[in-house]
This record gives sequence, C-alpha cells and structure tokens, in this order.
Amino acid sequence: MKAWKYVLLLIAFIPLLYFRDFTPNNELKYLSIADEAIQNKTFLTFYNHGQIYADKPPLYFWIIMAGKSLLGFHSMLFISLFSLLPALLILYILNRWLSPYTDKKNLQTCNLMLITSGLFMGSAMVLRMDMLMCLFILLALHTFYKIYIGQASPRDKTLLPVYIFMALFTKGPVGLLLPLVSISVFLLLQKKIGTFGHYLGWKQWGILCMLCLIWFLGIYAEGGKTYLNNLLFRQTVHRAVDAFHHKQPFWYYFKTIWHSLAPWVLFYLTVILIGFRDKLYRRDIEKFFLTVIVSAFIMLSLFSSKLDIYLLPVFPLIAGLSFLLLPRIPLKTINFSIIVPAILLILAFPASYLLSDKTGYTYPFLLQCSLFLFAGGAAFCLYALHQKKFYQAVNGLAVGLLCGLFVMGFAIPQLNKHIGFRELCEKAVQIASDQHICQYYYYNIRSGENMDIYLQQKIRKIDIKQLEQSDGQEDFVLFIRRKDILRTPGLKELISNKIRYPFTKYDIVIFQRK
Repeated sequence: MKAWKYVLLLIAFIPLLYFRDFTPNNELKYLSIADEAIQNKTFLTFYNHGQIYADKPPLYFWIIMAGKSLLGFHSMLFISLFSLLPALLILYILNRWLSPYTDKKNLQTCNLMLITSGLFMGSAMVLRMDMLMCLFILLALHTFYKIYIGQASPRDKTLLPVYIFMALFTKGPVGLLLPLVSISVFLLLQKKIGTFGHYLGWKQWGILCMLCLIWFLGIYAEGGKTYLNNLLFRQTVHRAVDAFHHKQPFWYYFKTIWHSLAPWVLFYLTVILIGFRDKLYRRDIEKFFLTVIVSAFIMLSLFSSKLDIYLLPVFPLIAGLSFLLLPRIPLKTINFSIIVPAILLILAFPASYLLSDKTGYTYPFLLQCSLFLFAGGAAFCLYALHQKKFYQAVNGLAVGLLCGLFVMGFAIPQLNKHIGFRELCEKAVQIASDQHICQYYYYNIRSGENMDIYLQQKIRKIDIKQLEQSDGQEDFVLFIRRKDILRTPGLKELISNKIRYPFTKYDIVIFQRK
C-alpha cells in the first residue's frame, strides 16, 4: 500500500485512542508499576505496590516511563502509538515480504483484512506489549527467510539475533521460542537442519547471549538473586508447565480462534484447508508460513498458561498465507466465507435496538452511527459479491469496519465511565475534598489498588471484618460494587446509615468518626 493509505489507517484509530480511558485490569496496572519504578529509580526491576512484578520485561515499561517523564502525565494517545505503529509496520513488512509473490491488489486486500481481524485490531488499540513483540518476531522471521533464499544484506545475519532478543525483551520467552522453534522445524522439514548454524551460528548466539547477559547482570545488580530467580524460573518454567495465571486446556486456542480472527476466520480457514486439498503448498514461502503457523499453534497449546492474545504473532502469517494461496483458488468456492460475516454485521444494527429495548440501555448516537457504518460496509460487500467483484467486496466490508471504528471513537467519552476508573475517582476526590477526608479504601474490586494513578495517593484494600472494626474510628472513602452490597451478609446493614454516592455499578460510601 502507498504511504497515504497507512496514514488513513492511523487516522481511523486516533479518536478512540485519544478519548478512551485506561482499562483497570492491565493498562492501569502498567501505569502504576511504571510510576513505582520512577519513584524507586529502578529501570530493570519492577514492583506492583511493593510486590515483585517480573511478569514482563522492561521495554514496554520504559516507553510508559518515558511518556510520563516527557509529558508530565500518562497520555493514552502517546502510549497507544506503541501498539498502533507496530501494527502498521507489520502491514508494511508483510507487504514487502509478499510483494515478489503476488500483485498489489492482493496485498492491499490482505492488509485491510489483517488490520480489521478482531484481535489484531483490538491489540492495535490496547496498551499491551504483544503487538510490539509481534513486530520483532515478524522481523526475525522475515530476516531468516531473506537469508534462506540468498537475498540478505551483510547486516541481516547480525540483525537476526537482535530482533529475536528484542522480542524476548518485549514480552518474554515466547519472543525467543517462537522464531527458534519455527526456523528449526522448517529446516527439518526441508531436510536442511544441518544448515541451522548458517542462520544462527556462533556469532548470532554470541550476540544473543551477550545481550541477555547484560540484562540479567543488570537485574542482579538492581534487584538481587530473588528477582532474577523469579524472572528466569517462576515466569518461564512454571508458566509453561503448571501456570499460576491463565491456566487453560490444550484445546483452548481451537475455541478462541473463531472470535480472535472474526469476521474473517471462515475465509482464512477455508483458503488454508483448500490449500491442503488441492496441494497448493508448493513454494518455499508458503511452506514456511504454514510451518510457523502450525509450530506456534502447537507450541502455545502445549504451554499451560494461555490467553487469546498469545496467538497474535501468527495472525499476520495466517493472513499472508491466505493471500498467497488465493489467486489459485476459484473465488466462487469461498464467497460463503465472506457472505456469512457480512449478514451478521448487517443484523448487528437492528439487533442493537432490540437489545436497547430489552436491557433498558440506550446506545449513544455515535455508537449507533458506527453500527450503521458496519452494516453499510457489509451491505456493499454483499452487492459487490453479487456483481462477482470479490476484492471490492472484502475491501468494502473492511473500510466499513474502519469507518465505524473512527466514528465510535467520538462516542467513547460517553462510555468511559463504564470502561475505567478515571471518572469514578474524580468524583470520589471531589467528595473527599468536600468532606475533608484524605483516606481511601476499596472492597473486592479487581485492580482497585491501581486507582492510586488517579487519586494521587495510596488506596488500601479492606474486608468486611476490617470495615466493622474501622466503622466510627476513622474518616475514609470506600469504593464498593453494588452487587457486593447485595451479596455479602452484613454488608448492607453496615453501610445502611452511611452517605452513599452511586456511580455506574459502584457506590462511593463515606465513613466518618462517631
């Protein structure tokens, strides 16, 4: 695609990224960890409210810390660019990689389909390090393939271990294992495993080990043996064998792939399976993409810890492989894979009105407009398919999704109170100021401790027994979910005579000395 088309893709995401609040469970936690690192003056070891947080390597926290240092506050737009720009760079790299094997029309549709694939689009909008890791993994795989076909520059053999390290330094062991396993399996299947050292020889392993050694020595100097042990063993071996977080069965990704790649999952699966049926995997590029996809899928399924987003690095390869095969497949055999999601998107618009009537929740006007654009793109898609214009149909549906996303961004301010804690905390701060209270507690709220980003002071967790003991002994503001008041015996009676301020699904409760 031309440069201006990447700019248009960037613009489609900007309103949502500019107006959206931070989500409590991950994004707010990362901000709190970065603030603690700035306060403690640590750069390689991180803590979440005093507890070791070795779950993630430093790179993404450095980005958050840099944003805070440069701007003086945490900017959603600044930090999210390090998810969105890597996503656009992935499109660009995939475009360059595939350009010798297919035409521009195919590549443009491939890019539009990938950027609007459910989890890939979502990952471009959230503050996580997965898209950045995905970029480095794709760079590593692309660099290996250039060396494999004899089109590498002299520096590529040096860049390959650097890209692998950066993937590791961004997210962790998957960034190291996925390229190494995929390359090894591909060479094995090609009966060239003996040439492995040509791609990752002593020089490459020396660079990789040197970079890791510098990192680990820095951790040891800053955090000691305990932190290093947590990083190297608890966050690697334990997560892979017997996860303490996100433990899921082997077949987990067979279930989640359907929504992760929506609305294009039927297309991807149909094309790849037809490729098997018609024996279309003839070129090395197709064999390599298929090897990476299958190797990663099996490897990640074997790991005990699983999340939908862990499979993100294979999505560009799934899209790329589909469009490598597509020109050799009769388009009429795959029309159904586009018709089904188009019909579902059309139905989503009237369904929103039915849900509004049943639930009592009124969708904001701009959100309705975005659903209308989704439906409009889908209607154009069906019309183009009827005219036997497959590429125009897919492009129309993808553009409808992107236009809907753009408009949806302007509806986000009305939805933020349901997304994050900012407005809740701002209201609590105003109430506390009026009541001359300076202490905050939360009851049974996941990631409630990270409200300190908005409160600008520490907030403590409290249980019902502590509440009973504190009642009448001190002044404080309590954040509590309304459903916990109804579910927890004794809690309703305890706060029945307190001043309560409702806010979405929470109550802000004032406790004062007797």
